[in-house]
Amino acid sequence: MSVILITGSGGLIGSQAAEFFCELGFEVVGIDNNMREYFFGTEASTQWRIDNLRHKFNGYYHLDIDIRDEEKINETFQRYPFEMIIHAAAQPSHDWAAKEPLTDFSINANGTLVLLEAYRRYQADASFIFCSTNKVYGDAPNELPLVEQELRWELDPAHPFHIGIDESMSIDQSRHSLFGASKVAADILVQEYGRYFKLNTVTFRGGCLTGPYHSGAELHGFLAYLAKCVATGRKYTIYGYKGKQVRDNIHSYDLVNSFYHYYQKPRKGEVYNMGGSRYSNISMLEAIQALERITGKSAVYEYTETNRIGDHIWYISDVTKFQQHYPGWKYKYDIEMILEEICSQGHF
Repeated sequence: MSVILITGSGGLIGSQAAEFFCELGFEVVGIDNNMREYFFGTEASTQWRIDNLRHKFNGYYHLDIDIRDEEKINETFQRYPFEMIIHAAAQPSHDWAAKEPLTDFSINANGTLVLLEAYRRYQADASFIFCSTNKVYGDAPNELPLVEQELRWELDPAHPFHIGIDESMSIDQSRHSLFGASKVAADILVQEYGRYFKLNTVTFRGGCLTGPYHSGAELHGFLAYLAKCVATGRKYTIYGYKGKQVRDNIHSYDLVNSFYHYYQKPRKGEVYNMGGSRYSNISMLEAIQALERITGKSAVYEYTETNRIGDHIWYISDVTKFQQHYPGWKYKYDIEMILEEICSQGHF
């Protein structure tokens, strides 16, 4: 029986991965100590997903430990013969990172290093899959020559990045937010363990990751939280850019499926931009209109001119590199399907 480790197994990507691989017959060891509740409050707790996994799958084993606990992480790696590690645990918010920079960095950077060292020492034949972020590019995408349209910002069709931003964009000379900086550190560490130690590591730089398993909160979980606000009549605040900021949205299932394709044919030290691409993207105003149509309710929202520091005006991922390396991978969910599923199955 193949055994895999998933960190952040109660979160959006971690719980989707646990479900995906349990259904394929893998044994899954999940690590999650519900730090999301500490970050964002009770409504963001992942305990409901942890409980759901425990009850639904006999092959799911849960460990309530902190990824920064080197002793317990080493014990875990010595106890189980992992074939794959999916590292999805993180502090995920720009704004929260500025409140507690040491906590943010210790989780995102130091926690990743603890896992990588245990992986190298005890399970070096496995694959290590890391959930990075497009925030490693900082606010460099905001320097693109964007054009204002009625409901969104857009990039000129003649621009090389019109199809989406690829891995050639520099991560230097931009403002990342402290969250972005801690994820850059982890991103580079994962690459280095692949290139320096010649291990099967991969970094997926995610766009807007979403789906009904998201415990959406104001500081993290754009679509899930917006859908919750529209569905329940809660006021939503739009921060800057006239509400026309664009995100490519990838369903957690499609992202986890890309992990599975990598696992079947791993490469060393790779980096992939991974998001909804031109296949699945939406602006804030477009999302509000779509959710009003789907729910039959009017959104209650206010606008403030001040944007979040380091936030993107327009970000669409170019996933061409991954598709060239793994041509069998295809999207299952477009943006309409994502929104309808969040509204019908979301945790509100």
